[in-house]
Amino acid sequence: MALLDPDQTERGVFVLSERYEPMEGPWHEHRRAQLIHASEGVLTVRTSEGRWVVPPQRAVWILPGIAHQVSSRKAFWLRTLYVEPGVAPLPAECCVVGVDRLVDELLIAASEFGADYPPGGPEERLIQVILDRLPQLKVSPLYLPAPRDPRLKGLTEALTTNPADGRTLGELAGVAGMTERTVARLFLKETGLTFGQWRRQLRLLAALERLGAGESVSNVALDVGYEDVSSFIAVFKSALGDTPARYFR
Repeated sequence: MALLDPDQTERGVFVLSERYEPMEGPWHEHRRAQLIHASEGVLTVRTSEGRWVVPPQRAVWILPGIAHQVSSRKAFWLRTLYVEPGVAPLPAECCVVGVDRLVDELLIAASEFGADYPPGGPEERLIQVILDRLPQLKVSPLYLPAPRDPRLKGLTEALTTNPADGRTLGELAGVAGMTERTVARLFLKETGLTFGQWRRQLRLLAALERLGAGESVSNVALDVGYEDVSSFIAVFKSALGDTPARYFR
């Protein structure tokens, strides 16, 4: 748990820091926007809209009033920037962004004085530098949208539990009591992705969670549904621009 209630503090912008053991936290929400950044470990953040996986050098924006849950397979050090609506420009929707070395160091420095800092001093100026840098952070494609249709939701939850499930769309549609054409149409309508794109993204994010917990690339590749390691590495590099080993180094 955080050292204080961030919704009860006076400052409009501040950074809090806390270390956690592996966890699946409770669902909660805040009146301020949050930029959630883990200096160590890989986070998974869920909302009703889907889930975001946040590896090192990344952070996730959660907008005000959105219920969310944070979990991790490994211990992590969390630094969270809280931003009062109207104080600074916020993204239009929740998203994962890259965190460069400067922003990382600024968040660390700001977390040392937290929410209890005097106005008009060097602490406030440091906070302003963070706000100036935020629009330059680039969005990373680490989001898996969740459908709302109950039939499709049941299907995607089963695949999320077992990403290696290799059944075809037609086979899955039959289990869900729908035609293949109906499932294909619903996937595109409710997630903006084809079924193939959605499953590929599911496997990528599941792999990131496992790799972040220290599992080997070969084991992860098979666990998320790839027949060989080279195919997995090729997909990983195409999506994230580097091999798994280099990405996490």
